[in-house]
Amino acid sequence: MGSHHPECPDRLCAIQDRLIASGLDICLAHHDAPLAGVEALERAHSAAHVRQVFDQSPASGIVHLDPDTAMCPGTLRAALRAAGAGIHATDLVLSGQASNAFCAVRPPGHHAEFGRAMGFCFFNNIAVAARHALEVHGLERVAIIDFDVHHGNGTENIVAGDERMLMVSIFQHPFYPYSGDKPLAGNLCNVPLPAGTRGEAFREAVSTRWLPRLQEFAPQMLFISAGFDAHYEDDMASLGLVEADYAWVTTQLLKFAQVHCQGRVVSMLEGGYALSALGRSVTEHVRALAEL
Repeated sequence: MGSHHPECPDRLCAIQDRLIASGLDICLAHHDAPLAGVEALERAHSAAHVRQVFDQSPASGIVHLDPDTAMCPGTLRAALRAAGAGIHATDLVLSGQASNAFCAVRPPGHHAEFGRAMGFCFFNNIAVAARHALEVHGLERVAIIDFDVHHGNGTENIVAGDERMLMVSIFQHPFYPYSGDKPLAGNLCNVPLPAGTRGEAFREAVSTRWLPRLQEFAPQMLFISAGFDAHYEDDMASLGLVEADYAWVTTQLLKFAQVHCQGRVVSMLEGGYALSALGRSVTEHVRALAEL
């Protein structure tokens, strides 16, 4: 993305370093992400969009798809591995080889719409994985949970009106991408939060808005767009969550999944740009998923 861009390789280094320092790293099974194929990408995107991303991939230098979203020679392969990680994780969980999974990937995905890259995102990793569960594994209902500080406009654009899918989300509003306050369809449960919101209000939204909708929908698997940029140390935005809030919401979702979804959860990294806070928050998220 460029030397001063917040969506940088150091994000994954910060996560890995913290997992090692916490002792969690040796308790986890690690998998390398395969490259997603075009057929898998087109379950969530138009063929024209997929072709454009491939065609725009530069042999050298940087090409901007929008002011925030740039490609260098390695970007396409990274984006294909990010989407491929969710597909592979879904396969592992549904085959019983993993109880659940967290995908430490970049670039993120939840701003990528059916026909457009934006907001650091090229392919919608979580939507690709969720559609893989539906169309390859034959699940009938899946839910996407998004707690990134930014509204997952791309996921909403793809999911809206698909009655096999429910999306529940929180996000700061008004804030980039300035959407989500008016859901596009009935299968979306958006909870906009004003700047300055802290953990207590976030937990209330989860308890009173998300969990009842999830209970009513009865998904067979949960997919989490796990953005950690709502942390109070992250100056990308102005919410005030802390590591304990991420651990709490993860525990609530895992408990729900164990009762209703055979414990099946795939979580994928979205935002989170304050490196220390990101590493600490992901560690608590993974610790809760692993029940350690």
